[in-house]
Amino acid sequence: MSAPFFWPPISDSRRDIGRLLISCPDRPGIVAAVSRFLFEQGANIIDSDQHSTDPTGGMFFMRVEFQLSDLAQRGPALEEAFSRIAASFEMAWRLAYAGRIKRLAIFVSKAEHALFELLWHRRAGDLRAEIAMVISNHSELAPTVAAWGVPFHHIPVEKNRKQEAEAKQIALMAGKIDLVVLARYMQIISADFIKHYPHRIINIHHSFLPAFVGADPYARAYERGVKLIGATAHYVTEELDAGPIIEQDVQRVDHRQGVEDLRRIGRSVERTVLARAVSWHVEDRVLVHGNKTIIFS
Repeated sequence: MSAPFFWPPISDSRRDIGRLLISCPDRPGIVAAVSRFLFEQGANIIDSDQHSTDPTGGMFFMRVEFQLSDLAQRGPALEEAFSRIAASFEMAWRLAYAGRIKRLAIFVSKAEHALFELLWHRRAGDLRAEIAMVISNHSELAPTVAAWGVPFHHIPVEKNRKQEAEAKQIALMAGKIDLVVLARYMQIISADFIKHYPHRIINIHHSFLPAFVGADPYARAYERGVKLIGATAHYVTEELDAGPIIEQDVQRVDHRQGVEDLRRIGRSVERTVLARAVSWHVEDRVLVHGNKTIIFS
C-alpha cells in the first residue's frame, strides 16, 4: 500500500485578519464611518475596495480587510459594536474571519478534471480551504480520491429516490461543511437541498451562460457553429443554471473542431473558471446582490 498523501498545513498567519463585507444604499460618509470605527478599535486596514452602482440613489458595496490582535477573542464584541454603525446606514453586512478555514464538500459524477484542479490548487497552497470530502453518485473515482487521502462517499441517486439520496448527503455534511462545489456533478439539486446552503453551492456549467442551458451544450454549440466556447461558475438557485454568475471564460474555436475537440478544449476552461470562483468565495471576495455578484478580486 502506498504512503498516505501529504497535505501541507494551512498557515495560521491570517488568524488576526478580519474581512468586513458590506452592502447598503449609497450615501456620503460610509467609508469614513467604517474606517473611523476600525481605527477606534485599534485595527489596521490592509486592503479596501468598494463599488457604487450609482452615487445618487444606488447601492454601495465594500470589502475591508484588516488586522486586529486577538481577533478571535475580540470578534463578538467587535461585531456588536459595529452593528450600531451598520444600523445607521441600513447595512447588510458580515464579518468574516480569515483564520477560520472553510471546509469544502466536492460533488462529482464520472468526470475528474474539475475535481483534480481543486485538489492540485489545495496541494499547491493556492486554495486556502480544506477539502473535507468528495461525494459522488458513481463509484468510479473512489480509488483516485483515496490516493489523495480525501474521504470518498458513494451515494447513488436512483430514479424516484433522489430525495432519499439528498437526505443522506445533507446528513453527511451537517455541521461540517461551509461550501458545496459541484465539480461536474451531473444531477439537478433540489430546492430543499439548496435551502441548506444558500449562496454556498457553486456549480461549473460547461457553457458560456446564458447560452446552451442544460445538458450536452458542446454538441449543441457544434451544431450552432459557434466561434467561442466557454464555461460559467455560478451559485446554484432553484432556477436551473440561472444563479448569480461568479466567473466566466471563453476559448476561440473554428470549423475544424468537432464535438470531442470542443469538449477537450472546454475541460481546460472549466478547470480554470471553477478554481477561480471557489478561491474567491473562500477568500470572502464575493457579494451577492439580487441575481448578480460583486467580485472584489
